[in-house]
Amino acid sequence: MSVQSWTFLFIALTFGLYIGIAIWSRVRSTQDFYVAGKHVPPIANGMATAADWMSAASFISMAGLISFLGRDGAFYLMGWTGGYVLLALLLAPYLRKFGQFTVPDFIGDRYYSQTARMVAVFCAIVISFVYVCGQMQGAGIVFSRFLEVDISHGVMIGMAIVFFYAVLGGMKGITYTQVAQYCVLIFAFMVPAIFISIMMTGQAIPQIGFGSQLTEAYGGGFLLDRLDGLSEQLGFPKYTDGQRSTRDVFFITAALMIGTAGLPHVIIRFFTVPRVRDARRSAGYALIFIAILYTTAPAVAAFARTNLIDTVNNAEYDAVPEWFSKWEATGLIAFDDRNADGRIQYTGDAATNELEVNRDIMVLANPEIANLPGWMVALVAAGGLAAALSTAAGLLLVISSAVSHDLLKRGYMPEITEQQELLFARLSIFMAVLVAGYFGINPPAYVAQVVAFAFGLAAASFFPAIVMGIFQRRMNRHGAVAGMIAGFSFTALYIIYFRFINPAADNPENWLFGISPEGIGTLGALLNLLVASTVCRFTPEPPAEVQALVADIRRPELD
Repeated sequence: MSVQSWTFLFIALTFGLYIGIAIWSRVRSTQDFYVAGKHVPPIANGMATAADWMSAASFISMAGLISFLGRDGAFYLMGWTGGYVLLALLLAPYLRKFGQFTVPDFIGDRYYSQTARMVAVFCAIVISFVYVCGQMQGAGIVFSRFLEVDISHGVMIGMAIVFFYAVLGGMKGITYTQVAQYCVLIFAFMVPAIFISIMMTGQAIPQIGFGSQLTEAYGGGFLLDRLDGLSEQLGFPKYTDGQRSTRDVFFITAALMIGTAGLPHVIIRFFTVPRVRDARRSAGYALIFIAILYTTAPAVAAFARTNLIDTVNNAEYDAVPEWFSKWEATGLIAFDDRNADGRIQYTGDAATNELEVNRDIMVLANPEIANLPGWMVALVAAGGLAAALSTAAGLLLVISSAVSHDLLKRGYMPEITEQQELLFARLSIFMAVLVAGYFGINPPAYVAQVVAFAFGLAAASFFPAIVMGIFQRRMNRHGAVAGMIAGFSFTALYIIYFRFINPAADNPENWLFGISPEGIGTLGALLNLLVASTVCRFTPEPPAEVQALVADIRRPELD
């Protein structure tokens, strides 16, 4: 069977499974739609959280970025995994004990303010839209290559599928669909990694192969030494050397960590478990499930980079493998024969380089570059789609709940019935899918970079407000609202200026304190804390009942 035939088979089987689960778990109440009735077991919630978390950025783009950035790409690993430690220790159990449906619910009730709720709704919608655009982009890339359709058509297919099971099953359907998607994506990521590790290093465990010697067929020597040598020989920076300043790496890592702990689609998962202690257990399970992929990603990145250089550099263009031509047809690989010698010159010198490679294809193309069987290539495609669509569904639910529950039911239309609320939630998903699809077709950056912007916005808005709301009884509505507006606005304007208004100025010389747009969320969070604390000092303290609520949230339960 051809790669395309295998792909059709795997996608048909997995999508059939997802749709079947959605039909089986269709919901008729708002509690089932928003928080799955609060009956999800911790291990299932941990698996669903891992799938919700390991988006197209983790599956498709993270290893691709590491393969090009080398050591600098490690901040994605440190930030995204470290964020779950913060989430488990600082937020998850307290928010579950609070017992509402959404993050704006907590913000609005804790800060006894409709204004605070509306600010939180706005932040949740913007963050989720930025994040979901990256997922639609990832789905489009997979469909474009493996179903051989245009990227825009690929995005539309992904939109239709995720809309169906998100609308039908709500959080209940999404949860159990994500359990299935986790199994698909982790199997799809690990199987090719194991096979390639055995081929290149003789080690069945990729994490060990990453630090091992290559087989004779690959020239011998340690993998990273070989990659350093190839990189220097072709004019690229050494793979194991960092190019970013220590300050910027610190700020990016911190932004990803606190952004993780502030992401509404991750936080909402901890409202679905039966008890408070189950929230901590869910976070622990999620860390284990996530670590399987995250500890493998650096090895996959190194394998893919080595194989790419060995395969394409100085190769005759007329004799390139079929995978090269297939990816070239998508526009994600481009060859420009500048010296007209018919050979591909892949170098780090912009003046002589003839090959442009989109970083987001590295994981997807890796099995083909390594000449693995067609079924394994198709398996990776199914895994990439599972990663993109699982996260997209969670984000769409956040958007719909922010509109139907927080904006309408708890805001402007409190008289609507439960069935009307469900209708508005489903309409909100429809509109969100259309907007996300547009930006998936017209992406502003690589998948992981788009996602990093969402983390920065979450770090600068939600994380400080939630932490202060839990641990600082004196924090009032005036401080919280002022802090969220200041942190979010500063971070958003910084990103927009350097990435969209004046991208020519996007370099360390022009960055504030040498901090890149990916890391500016940390500074936004500090600004949030500073503004909130200052305003809080000069305004009335919260009512006694609110302070009692804060004390009760932190009181341990004995169950």
